[in-house]
Order: sequence, then structure tokens, then C-alpha cells
Amino acid sequence: MQPLAGDEPTAVGPYRLLGRLGSGGMGRVYLGRSAGGRTVAVKIVHPHFAPDEEFRARFRREVAAARRVGGAWTAPVLDADPDAPVPWVATAYAAGPSLTAAVTDIGPLPAHTVRALGAGLAEALAAVHALGLVHRDVKPSNVLLTLDGPLLIDFGIARATDGTASLTSTGVSIGSPGYMSPEQILGRGVTGAADVFSLGAVLAYAANGEPPFRGDSSAALLYKVVHEQPELGSLSGELRALAEACLAKEAGERPGPSELARRLAPQGAARLVTGGWLPGALVERVSRSAVQVLNLDAGGDTAAGGEAAVPGSGPVGFSSPSVGEFGPPPPKPPPEAGAPMAPVAAAAAVDPSPGKVSVSVAATAVPGEGGRGRRVSCTVALAVAGALAVATVGLGFLVRPWLHGDDGYSAGSGRTAPTPVSSGGAAPSGGAIPASYLGTWEGTATALDGNLPIGTFRVTVGQAAVGAELGRLRQTDQLGGVCTDVLTLKAVTKTRLVASSTGAKGNHDGCDPATNTVYLTPSDDTLVYTSNSTTEGNPVSVMSKTAG
Repeated sequence: MQPLAGDEPTAVGPYRLLGRLGSGGMGRVYLGRSAGGRTVAVKIVHPHFAPDEEFRARFRREVAAARRVGGAWTAPVLDADPDAPVPWVATAYAAGPSLTAAVTDIGPLPAHTVRALGAGLAEALAAVHALGLVHRDVKPSNVLLTLDGPLLIDFGIARATDGTASLTSTGVSIGSPGYMSPEQILGRGVTGAADVFSLGAVLAYAANGEPPFRGDSSAALLYKVVHEQPELGSLSGELRALAEACLAKEAGERPGPSELARRLAPQGAARLVTGGWLPGALVERVSRSAVQVLNLDAGGDTAAGGEAAVPGSGPVGFSSPSVGEFGPPPPKPPPEAGAPMAPVAAAAAVDPSPGKVSVSVAATAVPGEGGRGRRVSCTVALAVAGALAVATVGLGFLVRPWLHGDDGYSAGSGRTAPTPVSSGGAAPSGGAIPASYLGTWEGTATALDGNLPIGTFRVTVGQAAVGAELGRLRQTDQLGGVCTDVLTLKAVTKTRLVASSTGAKGNHDGCDPATNTVYLTPSDDTLVYTSNSTTEGNPVSVMSKTAG
């Protein structure tokens, strides 16, 4: 993100502008903040478009279409003024790099990330198509990777499929070479199947770090899309089969987005995301970006960096408008000496979709040293960058600020203490642990009643007598930090194993060294891990048996 230049406005509508996020074919995109503290991405069209009535008609259509799109995995439109002297639109801000930036920085994404990415985007397209819309420009730069999941952005060239009027010149294809469907390139009727083709190309790019159609020019790319088979590289198994189906030359042979979403995530994309879907390097990048945004203020450092939900980059690449085209900015009133700074809240609207994770934090601003800038409490930074904090300071330090009182269950907290487990009941003959428990189990883990993903738990259970070592629990957070606990058998009941869990020697300082009681409970083909550790947010993991 770049600081505001002298020719750029400092406010648009009700939003103060904090910095410039980028520039596209239709306009510039800024990071803005409302008087109530909500952070938004504001797109202002290039002024030379403003007198063009055809462009204004297109912009009104874009805003109207985008306002109709409000499901999960999209950045909702919050405000707009298509009739302003220079039209603008504001969407929800999302801290996270584009898929293009992420792959450029760290290379191909792991298979579980690609699967969650495809499921989220397929669900987004299903919602868009249900409204009678076609996105028409699904490509890596229009996909953001956030802690809450992937986001599909930029509905700037979406058009209603039930309309007959075209807002483009005859014979002109709208889209991005290499990700456009054959029917788009050939100027045939475009349906939702065109978006599915583009999604298949996006998945291939995410998995391989290269697009499935490659060429030295746009003409070469377009020819390959129409006439040649895609290069799918290392994609294998079901992901390869789905990508191939999406990239079928004939629109009627491609799966619908709802079918695609079900095949990628039978229990919904949210289930894949809540288990921690991004690789560690991206989690760290997104988390630091979110914390930096909280520290931004109109008078502070607006070049902190980071990515955003940047709508409206359009079908062409970024370009820099000429200096001075926005006119002189309004004067900035000087701050009153000694005046306290207003609290600033940064919050993501709660998504009503079942299982959708939503980060929501409030930052209390206080003057920085010498009156410059402001500081955000460590608790707020950790709340936004939860996964990063797990690796750097330990889960217990992250969770404790959210708990009420010493045990997290004080009056008024609304939380119910776990029921103590009785060690009564007849154990299996000879005290042996039933064979159904034995082996290695692994699964994703959450804390705080399922609201905080904390990585992966892996436990190996062996035969043990009461008082002896039962096995070891390996906890791997989203950044790859590892804590190991030694499990000592306390009791074998009719329904579960009861053990004490103590941090192993050699753990890093962020691991909890305390001894807690944990329970291992069979459930169908899974083993459910629960813990009474309130300092860690009572972690839970549903684990499946692994090969080793």
C-alpha cells in the first residue's frame, strides 16, 4: 500500500482514506475507514470516465449486480454513489494477498489448500449464478486468500444472463487471456459454465504455480484455450479429475458449481477452512497485514504494507493514472493539541453462514510516543493474528485474554464448566486398553468452543497400565510450531480413556508446561480428544486413524 499523494483525496463520501491499495483499468482503490471505525476498500473511478454516460451505465450495473451478491466467499458491497461527480463504491476490506501474489511469493499451494480454495470459490459461483449473474473474469488476481477463507472479488464485468443488451462493443471479448472459456473467446453465448472453466484454470494455477495454458502472447494463449488440452502438471487424483472436467472445451460437459463444491467438500467449504486451510507462510503474512491495518490512521504511517479486498482492477492490468487528475485534496485540519484520539474498531461483519469463521476485533487507539501515530494493545494484535500468536507466544497466552476470571467460567461469562468425568465403571478385563483405541490418530483442533482453529493434533495410543505412559500428543499449529505432551493413563472407563497430559521436555517456551486432564472418546470411526485446560481454551480434536 502506498501513502496518499498530493493530488489524491483524503475523504470520499463518509470514509477517510488511509492509503492507496492499487490502480486498475477502471480506477484507483484506497483503504478507507468510516467514522464508526469500519475498514473498507474504496474504488474511485478514473475521472476521465465520469462524463461518459455509457460508462456510468456500466458502473451502475456493476454496483447493482454486486449489491445482489452477498453470500459467503465474496466481499460485499457496503456503500456506493454511482451518481457522484466521480463515482465510487466501497466494499468490505479483507486482509490477505491475491492468489497471484501468494503463488508468486511461496510457489504452488498444498493440496488441502487447493481443495478448500476450490470449494469456497465454487460455493461463491453457485450463489452468483443463482442470481442470474455470471462473473466472467474469475482469475488468480480476483481471488483473495484470507484467514477466514478464499474471497472472490471484482464483479466489475459481471452481467445479467437474462438481459439482452450488451455493454461491450460488438466482437470484443471480456475476460483475461488464459482464464477465459472457449465460448468467451469465440464470442458465443456466455453462461455460468464459463466461470467454471475459469475456476478450473485457477485451481491448476494454485496447485502448479503455472497457468494451464501458456503462451508468449495473448493470441497464442487464446488459441491454446480453444484448440489444445491444458497442462495440469503435478495435479493428481480427484483434484486433477475435477480440474479436467472444469476445463472441458464444451460448456455442457462441465460440472455445475454446486456439484463441484459438493465433490470438493461434502460437508461444506467452511468445514475445510475452520481446520486451518492456509500454509504457515501465508498465515504469518495475512496476520501481520491485519495487525498493520489496525495501526493505520489518517495521520499515521499509511505505507505499512499488506493486501486487501481490492475490487475493480478490471480486465486489464494495473496502470498509473496521470498526476493531478484527481485535483487538489481538501485541506487537512490540524489536530488539537492534547486532544485524545478516538477509539478505532476494525471488524468483519458476522457472516450468518453455518460454520463460517469471522474475525471481529476492536482496537482502542492511544497516542504513540511523542504524540505520533497510535498503539494497539497486544491483546488486539493477537486476536487478529491468532495463528501467528500461537506459534510465537503459545496458545495459552493467546486464549487467556478472552477468558473470564482465573478459570474462564466466572459468573456472567455464559460458559458452562465441563462435567468432571468419573473414573468409575468396569474397565475391560485385565485392565487392558481395548484394541479400538490403539494406533495413531490425527485431526484438526479448535479451541474456545470451536471458534479458534489451532492446528493439527496427532496422538499415538499404546497399551499401558494405570500410572504408565499411554502415548504422546503432538500439536502442530498453523505456522508449523510443535508442542509435545506426554499422556499418562489415569483410568479406563466403559466409554473413554482418562489421562493426564504434561508438556514434554524440550518444548519451546510457547508450549503449556502445566499438567491437564484429557479424555479420549471413541465415536464411530473417530477418536475425540477433549481437555479441561481452560488456559488453552478447552481444545477439542476429532481424529481419524492414520497409517502410522
